[in-house]
Amino acid sequence: MLGATLAAGVACAVAFTPLAAIAGVAVDRTNATMQSNLADLTDGSAPGVTTITDSSDNPIAWVYSQRRYEVPSEGIAQVMKDAIVSIEDRRFYEHKGVDIQGNLRAIATNLLAGGVEQGASTIDQQYVKNYLLLVASDNADDQAAAIETSIPRKLREMRMASKIDQTMSKDEILTRYLNLVPFGNGAYGIEAAARTYFGISANQLSVPQAAMLAGMVQSSSYLDPYTNADAVLDRRNTVLDAMVSYGAITAEDADRYHLEPLGVLETPESVPNGCIAAGNDGFFCDYVLNYLSQKGLDADKLSKGSYTIKTTLDQNVQDSIHNAATSQVPSGTNGVADVMNVVEPGSDTRRILGMTSSRDYGLDLESGQTVFPQASSLVGNGAGSIFKIFTAAAALEQGYGLDTTLQVPTRYVAQGIGEGGASGCPAGSYCVENTGTYPATMSLRDALAQSPNTPFVQLIEKVGVSNVVDLAVKMGLRAYTDAGTFDGQSSIADYVKDHNLGSFTLGPTAVNALELSNVAATIASGGTWCEPTPVESVTDQDGKEVYIDKPSCEQAIPTDVANALANGLSQDAVKGTAADAAKAAGWTSPIGAKTGTTESHQSAAFLGFNSKFAAATYIYNDGTTVAPLCTSPITQCSGGSLYGGDEPAATWFRAANAVGASSGTLPGYNPSYNAGAVGELSSKYRGKSADSVRQELTSQGYDVSVQTTTGDGTAKGMVMRVEATLPLTRGSKVTLYVSDGTTPRVTTPTPTSQGTQQLPAIPQVPGVNQDDLNSLANQIQQLLNP
Repeated sequence: MLGATLAAGVACAVAFTPLAAIAGVAVDRTNATMQSNLADLTDGSAPGVTTITDSSDNPIAWVYSQRRYEVPSEGIAQVMKDAIVSIEDRRFYEHKGVDIQGNLRAIATNLLAGGVEQGASTIDQQYVKNYLLLVASDNADDQAAAIETSIPRKLREMRMASKIDQTMSKDEILTRYLNLVPFGNGAYGIEAAARTYFGISANQLSVPQAAMLAGMVQSSSYLDPYTNADAVLDRRNTVLDAMVSYGAITAEDADRYHLEPLGVLETPESVPNGCIAAGNDGFFCDYVLNYLSQKGLDADKLSKGSYTIKTTLDQNVQDSIHNAATSQVPSGTNGVADVMNVVEPGSDTRRILGMTSSRDYGLDLESGQTVFPQASSLVGNGAGSIFKIFTAAAALEQGYGLDTTLQVPTRYVAQGIGEGGASGCPAGSYCVENTGTYPATMSLRDALAQSPNTPFVQLIEKVGVSNVVDLAVKMGLRAYTDAGTFDGQSSIADYVKDHNLGSFTLGPTAVNALELSNVAATIASGGTWCEPTPVESVTDQDGKEVYIDKPSCEQAIPTDVANALANGLSQDAVKGTAADAAKAAGWTSPIGAKTGTTESHQSAAFLGFNSKFAAATYIYNDGTTVAPLCTSPITQCSGGSLYGGDEPAATWFRAANAVGASSGTLPGYNPSYNAGAVGELSSKYRGKSADSVRQELTSQGYDVSVQTTTGDGTAKGMVMRVEATLPLTRGSKVTLYVSDGTTPRVTTPTPTSQGTQQLPAIPQVPGVNQDDLNSLANQIQQLLNP
């Protein structure tokens, strides 16, 4: 037994030392350490560099606790192996992990000295020591135990070194050792060292380069070629002489190499650690790390692993959206940010192609930089009228149609859905007014394009606030269910539902721009919600894929509803609030779109999508001062003039044009969603007997009433149209409007003897010249009777 041999040998040499007690403690501690570390020691895994790449495998960031790149034996130049053996352990290929003679001599000297003064460690022992210090140490106590100057520690290292020599070949041990040890300037392992000092790989090292690195192992902090070049040069030459003694090189070669300078790079080569050096990709990089942490790969694991994280980031998309954002809100704009995410539509995955802010990513706050996750956090004062999408979705789901007529009063006073709102609102009421002038009635389709407020407040009152909030969450606003996001206790969703706030349809609450983009992707994907993912794959240092929980998908709204909603949103960029921005960008392709502006003008947004491209842009106050925002240029101001159809829409169209998104399409939809459920009933039963229709609908569970009214040409007793309360469920009230058999009187112009139409006399209009009116009438007469 090695322990017994050592004990006996040293006892003979130093009879007065209580070595048995020392050896006993050492063996006990060694057994415990070996049980927990021996498997790892032979496995050889050590902290390395995790690389984060874009979708084309180009690195965007690195994460590590020790900058190390493990390489196989053939990845290390033979001269490097010769150099380290020559200077550190020339009997390496002869002993069994422990140099008995050298260690006995060292232990005897140390016992006489009362501590550890001599090392005599073999490469095997150095490997054990460095592994316990650099890899297995989880805390300060572990690190202290790994470097303690004691006989027990020396015996522990010796026994473990002997064990690994029995289980691994000499070349494996040497390779593991060279991959493990520090070489200064943040370089761990020989590959990192070769890159750091010479800008080459370890298999390209020359004799003098290898000799320099082998010499630095003795004290990598003291032997730094950038701060102590003379000492490094002397140590290198010592190694060269040792290589001569070992027989690795000739004396003539050594003399020649002595004359060569160190030849290191002007400055040590390295790679930045973390997302801070990722530039405009920094916000996305941070999101990747947070995402993986939620999937079980936290920052500690990533910094100690050697993973390759291939992300979904499309660099063309990323550059395009960043340029678009900064073109509308320059990075130095005080207190304002323009954020944008691009999410690829899909029914089984939801890849994030780009994520950016007009702010530069960084720590220099004075120059306007930030590391706050602006593009993926609840921020700002809301997306405004974009939230009308959720009310429209609930209405379509409950049976309303895109052509359903909505009342558009200038002002609407509601009861039971909140308080306050527009000025002069009675106590206990919620009041809303339109911004701009609109017709008295509009279809749901036109209301989505023109965006008056009053019809949507009436609509959410009818379809139910809770239903609309639940749909918003299902379609993508998942952060709205997080506790404490509203009043420090409630989630936004719970607070709005508990207080039945009809103002939700006007989007007055903070929003996560990534989630808003995903809402667009949900509609573009036939109503399927998927968790947005920034990660394509994660592989370990051997190229094996590391399993992480795959993003989930679920049907948020029926496909027919989603497709009808997409069509209903298709007019905003044609004749709605985004039409001017689309025209200015030369955009002519179909998209579903919606603008949004908060009442205070403190934030504004634009959401747009087609089959290839889904994104939302969001401009908001991102500083400590919250104020209205003005347009052209974007700035904080007193009055506020920014709308979603301004810079938010301009950002979207510029980015979409840059990535060729105009080739995308919108889905077809079921035309029954034009008239809606009530319109379908009218079409189905028009002209049929009121008695038979009443019997049929009553049998289906509806509460049917009949109202006879002036006919429209339909035969007496026949149904002209149907009206009903929505949603259409058992118990819904259905009214049949039945013809009384009369025919409406139609007044037609009196024909002249020549068969021409005679216009009535032109009335006088105060303030208008009668001759001008008569002249206009004559022109109309000529058009009618050419």
